[in-house]
This record gives sequence, structure tokens and C-alpha cells, in this order.
Amino acid sequence: MDKLLIKGGNPLVGELAISGAKNAALPIICASLLCNNTLSLTNIPQLHDVATMLRLLGQMGVVVTIGDKGTLTLDGCKLDNPLAPYEMVKTMRASILVLGPLLARCGEAKVSMPGGCAIGARPVDQHIKGLQAMGAEIRVEGGYVLAQAQRLKGARIVTDMVTVTGTENLMMAATLAEGETVIENAAREPEVVDLANCLIAMGARISGAGSDRISIQGVDRLHGADYPVMPDRIETGTYLCAAAATRGDILLTRASPALLDAVIDKLREAGCAIECQPDSIALKAPRRLKSVSLRTAPYPAFPTDMQAQFMAIDCVAEGSAVIRETIFENRFMHAVELIRLGADIRIDANNAVVTGVPALDGATVMATDLRASASLVIAGLVAQGETLIERIYHLDRGYERIEEKLTRLGADVRRVR
Repeated sequence: MDKLLIKGGNPLVGELAISGAKNAALPIICASLLCNNTLSLTNIPQLHDVATMLRLLGQMGVVVTIGDKGTLTLDGCKLDNPLAPYEMVKTMRASILVLGPLLARCGEAKVSMPGGCAIGARPVDQHIKGLQAMGAEIRVEGGYVLAQAQRLKGARIVTDMVTVTGTENLMMAATLAEGETVIENAAREPEVVDLANCLIAMGARISGAGSDRISIQGVDRLHGADYPVMPDRIETGTYLCAAAATRGDILLTRASPALLDAVIDKLREAGCAIECQPDSIALKAPRRLKSVSLRTAPYPAFPTDMQAQFMAIDCVAEGSAVIRETIFENRFMHAVELIRLGADIRIDANNAVVTGVPALDGATVMATDLRASASLVIAGLVAQGETLIERIYHLDRGYERIEEKLTRLGADVRRVR
């Protein structure tokens, strides 16, 4: 199993291009299940989760052609096996996103209950509830969701909680349903909007994406399209945090600053000088950061996927900060590993009190989930001596060639096989 060896102390300096967004690419790839034409995509990141999703669609009958520089074509004309087996989806929660499209296109689906990061309960009951409201017959049996529907019917769906994948699944299913579907309490994340824009390019009739009320007027069929995936706002935020922690000076291109208002505001509060252009962000860090408190919440508030990275920079900032996690109940597992590096962190339920220390010391630590892995990388970049991060397969699920990108910025990082 691969590990990452980091020798800390080097500031991150230079220019870096941001990859396509994993959390947008995965549902957009699933959208290819909705039509029997070719969906051509660009800016697809080269990630483990993307490769897993492509293998999953391939065994369903989708013809997958991977091109150069993040290009991808998906031809669903031979879709004939609406099955997502456990062995293929056990490591990736996003696999549940095939349920809605398969049910809408094929009238049936058998999808294993998904896996993913162990950051807390993320049930699929909202997906099932919404599809049942649209007329689907669904039962859970032997760890699989078994669904059938001759043709889905439009419905008004009010989700009990804000769910990104639930909103995406129901939106995709509704594109081929008979009549109008309205999703209330819908997720507002930019990735939901990106999926909606792709579906519209394929002939769907969707309005309200980006608000908490999305309306979908079903059509008889969708067609192929060409579509570019949005930049990854979490990768962008992660490199900004890494530069801030290391007293760096970086320029991130092919980024989208408009999607990162909450993160950029907190970095400025920490003392960073930030300049934004429509598709780039420049950050120059101060000599020492100031601690910043934060509270995670659904978009457009501070994203839970950036909480661990900010905990890492608070570990070496001046002062104390309180971090409150409101999305997932088990998302402070990285705190224990940061403490191994010398951080001063106290956990009380869903609150973490972080008091900055003058320096961290390198040690062997273990990644517990995707964003926890990123926090340990940031901590390793500023720690004295060497930090060895184990179980970095989590990183490969969400960060494209992270050791190459960090090395390009001047970090001393190498993969140990």
C-alpha cells in the first residue's frame, strides 16, 4: 500500500492549474446512462473514484473511451445490465448515483448499498423516498436496493434533509419522468448546478438549480452533448490552505473563485492577501497566520469538505479557534493524527478547540478519509523533519497527482510504494 513521505519546511511557491471537480464529474458521468447517444466530456480528473465509476458503467454496457488531457466519451446505446454490484461500489458512496438514471431509462435497477469514507452516517433513505414518490417500487434486500417502475411519474418531493447526492439522483430520474417533478429543500451546491447544466445540454428541462427548489419537466428522451466539467473548488481550497500554512505565494489557474467565497473570507481573516480574477486566485501568506473559527453548513456556507484543512492551518496559527462540524458526526478523526504531530486540539462532541503551536514535529500518521488525508499533507508540509502518511489511497480518490503538483510548487514530497 502506497504511503506519502513529506519533508517539511518548504514554502509553496509558483503556479498551478486546478483539475476538474470530482464531485461534479461523478454524477455527470452517470448522466450518460440516461440517453442512447454519446456524451462527450472534458476536464475530467484522473482519480481512483472516476476510474471506479467508469468500470461500473462499462460492465453495464456503456462504451467508455478515455482520451487525452481529461477528455472522455460515454456511449450508452448498448446499456443492457442495470446492476451495480457490491464488489465494484463498496469503496465509493457516489455509486448510488446510478440508481435514478437506471430506473428512469431501464425501468429497473439493482444497486448495492454504497461505501466510501467513514465520516458518519450518510443514509440513502432520501433517494428511496423520492423515487417512491415518483411511483417506483423499491425494496432493500441482501444489501441491495431493488427498484422497478414502468415509467416514473412527476411528483413534489420534500427531502427531510439537504442531500447533494439525493438531489442529483432525483433530478436525473425526473428528466425522463412523465410530467413535472419539484424537489423542495434541494441542495444548492455548485456541483448540482453543473449536473443540471449538463442535463440541459442533453435536452432536459430544468429550472431552479442552485436554489432550494428545483423544477424538472420530464421529456421522452435525452440526447448526447459536449460538456466541460467545472473546476474542483475543494482542490482549490486545499492548495490555498497548503500555501497559507507554509507561508507560500501561489497562483491557481483554471479555478473558480466565485464558488469559494466562504473559504476565501476565512483565509483573509487568517491574514492572507488574496487577489481573484474570474478564473484564477493568487494568495500570499503572512509570516504567521491568525487562528480562525468556523462552522460548517451546506452551501453557500463554509463547506464540510474544507474543515480538516482549516484545522491543520489553525494548528500552527497564532491564537485559539473553535471549529464546529454540523454535517457529519464523525469527521474529527484527523484530529488524533494531528495531535501525533504535536498539535494542541481538544474535542468536545461536534466542537474542536485548536490552539496554535510554534511548530509541528514530523511523525508517522494514518489517513482516515479523503479530506483528513489532505489535512495531514498540509501538516506534514509545515512540520519539522519527516512525516510519513499511511493509507493514502484516500488521497488518490479525490486529488489528481497530488505529489507531482506539490513538488512543482517546491515541496519535498514523494510516494513510497
